[in-house]
Amino acid sequence: MASGSPPPAAGVLGPCAACKVLRRRCTDKCMLAPYFPPTDLRTFTNAHRVFGAGNITKLLQEIPQWQRQDAASSMAYEANARMRDPVYGCTGVVFQLQNQVSELQAQLARAQAAIANLHAENANLSALICERMSQALQETTAVTVDGTAPTPYVFQNDSFFLDGSSVPGYIREPPLRT
Repeated sequence: MASGSPPPAAGVLGPCAACKVLRRRCTDKCMLAPYFPPTDLRTFTNAHRVFGAGNITKLLQEIPQWQRQDAASSMAYEANARMRDPVYGCTGVVFQLQNQVSELQAQLARAQAAIANLHAENANLSALICERMSQALQETTAVTVDGTAPTPYVFQNDSFFLDGSSVPGYIREPPLRT
């Protein structure tokens, strides 16, 4: 495509959108045909109203062939944005998107702060639970004056079970199965 000629208009059955709007005969060398197909009259109509057909053609002639499709797409986008918002055009869209990004960044910062707070609370609760368990273990394994260790735990087979007889007010119930 470095030859400088526009890409062939694939499947063009009639005049391009530019030639239809301008009511002229579309030739094989039509500068606008590759960028404004006959099926999309509105795109060229908006671009023509905003920029003018002569300015579009002049701009496309002044830039390298490989940039023309992007330039035509950009002009079409700007023209459509200008038709929707005559005052700001695509600048209004950019401003709106920047505001949306700022709002989302603030929302993300709030969510990250909430997550950090939850992690801190979780760490504090974990430390508190460990401290309480350690205190409870120290209290249950404390040696009394006579040298015996009062413990509500009965150790069997490397596991421990709560022996209710050492708990005040404990009433032993008969087993469910005999």
